[in-house]
Amino acid sequence: MLDNAPCYVLKLQCPDRPGIVAGVASALTRGGGNILESAQFDDLKTGLFFMRVCFTAPEGVPLSSFEDLITPVANAFGMDWSLHDQAVKPRVLIMVSKFDHCLQNLAYRWHIGSLPADIVGIVSNHEEARSCASHYGLPFHYWPVTKENKEEREAQLIDLIDKENIDLVVLARYMQVLSNDVCGRYPGRIINIHHSFLPAFKGAAPYSRAHERGVKLIGATAHYVTCDLDEGPIIEQHAERVTHANSISEFVSIGRDIEARALSRAVISHCEHRVFINGIKTVVFS
Repeated sequence: MLDNAPCYVLKLQCPDRPGIVAGVASALTRGGGNILESAQFDDLKTGLFFMRVCFTAPEGVPLSSFEDLITPVANAFGMDWSLHDQAVKPRVLIMVSKFDHCLQNLAYRWHIGSLPADIVGIVSNHEEARSCASHYGLPFHYWPVTKENKEEREAQLIDLIDKENIDLVVLARYMQVLSNDVCGRYPGRIINIHHSFLPAFKGAAPYSRAHERGVKLIGATAHYVTCDLDEGPIIEQHAERVTHANSISEFVSIGRDIEARALSRAVISHCEHRVFINGIKTVVFS
């Protein structure tokens, strides 16, 4: 295998039945594909089969050649499928409010090349993130949000997403609730992060209230955004133990670190085409 060989990812889901794996493998083999990774999951409850295959192609063989080979197999099995060139990185827009720990983590990973995505810009309703955008040379859109201009701001957001061909919007502690119009317009294309105390400690100062109640676990959940607030399909969750000896400031520090890690892991999994939405949950191949 040559280092410069094209590398493609096939994602598929369909009703489970015998012959799916063999059919896919045969199609890829006919095109000269060499399978590097293959992961499958059969959901016995729903009867759905999920598969992700990463493979190399002979030099000069385009993605379209494999699309032609896979199409008859996909039609035969009733597959919902997609084929991706790993050299083409998803275009990502990050939205953030005052706290920029998740943004900083993603921007640094992007800077050193460990984030398989292109960050196209940063949108914020506060000025605090401008310095991070400037440091990494990223476009910064400062859009303060009020009750009076929220509809206008969302129209700007939709326009930016569509004009810049954004593949994924990341809410990196963006503390504004997106409307049902925005959520419904981009299903499976918006990822949010929140602390794991929900629904116990909603609203302001959740870490202070968790500290008062003697919480023993701090965690964070990264999920796809839907019209049901903070209830979209979960992609990634991280947690750490804390004790009575930890101060409120330590709770906050630990929580922010976990949020940054969980969100970056979720974004990486999405951009590597490892996530399948399976109703109200996900299938995530590591």
